[in-house]
Amino acid sequence: MEVILLQKVANLGNIGDRVKVKSGFGRNFLLPEGKATLATPDNVARFEARRAELELAAREHLSSAAERAAAMKEFKLTISAKAGTEGKLFGSIGTSDLAEACTREGFKVERSEVRLPQGPLRSVGEHVVSLHLHADVDVPLHVTIVAEE
Repeated sequence: MEVILLQKVANLGNIGDRVKVKSGFGRNFLLPEGKATLATPDNVARFEARRAELELAAREHLSSAAERAAAMKEFKLTISAKAGTEGKLFGSIGTSDLAEACTREGFKVERSEVRLPQGPLRSVGEHVVSLHLHADVDVPLHVTIVAEE
């Protein structure tokens, strides 16, 4: 399946690139999310007419992500959770918990922007997670989990 990218997609391409993708990836992710359109002659002409506005929106999205990253550069998040005597949590801290805690602290973060490569946090202590604010902007977030009294 050949598609035209309407926004930058990590590990795939930039705006306006014509790429071949597997039909499931295109049908289930790229097309419904509005990240791409089929590469038909009609859609190619329609894209070229909208190219400037799409590139402007992409630049604005990148600049807002860079501003958010600069604001969060020195931010350290502290979360209290119930834990056992050995420092293991009763349950775990996942992406939605981290996004909600950041939002409570004044930094708007979506659940989909939180990356936990080693899985949910399950112990008390210092952890570093990644916030994927844009295809080009990743911010390390220092999270401290303390046991509730």
